[in-house]
Amino acid sequence: MSDWLKRHFWWVPFGEVPELPPAALQAALSGSEPPFLLDVRTKGEWQQGRIEGAVNVPVSELKARLSALGLDPQRPIVAICRSAHRSIGAVRLLELNGFSAARQLQGGMLAWQRAGLPAVGGSTP
Repeated sequence: MSDWLKRHFWWVPFGEVPELPPAALQAALSGSEPPFLLDVRTKGEWQQGRIEGAVNVPVSELKARLSALGLDPQRPIVAICRSAHRSIGAVRLLELNGFSAARQLQGGMLAWQRAGLPAVGGSTP
């Protein structure tokens, strides 16, 4: 995707962005410098089940709220959605704003659940 397209159509859920498989994310969360977890699903989806420590900012609000999150551009960030579609746009927006270590959870919460990894706040969607 060209830079012009990325800047103007960052929210389009097609194409590829860097990913992190569920098992690799689980391992990273146990490390000395865990990634920031940015859950871009709706509030209702987030309440049904999420990875512990995830911060919920629906992708439709992310552009407006990004600066208020006070994120460190050097810290890895993992964007999470239900099936790894909405998180594509989140990763693009993060990259456009200087967050070079942004990734999406490969397969989203559905893959996390299929892998039998822990969630809090209800059953994952």
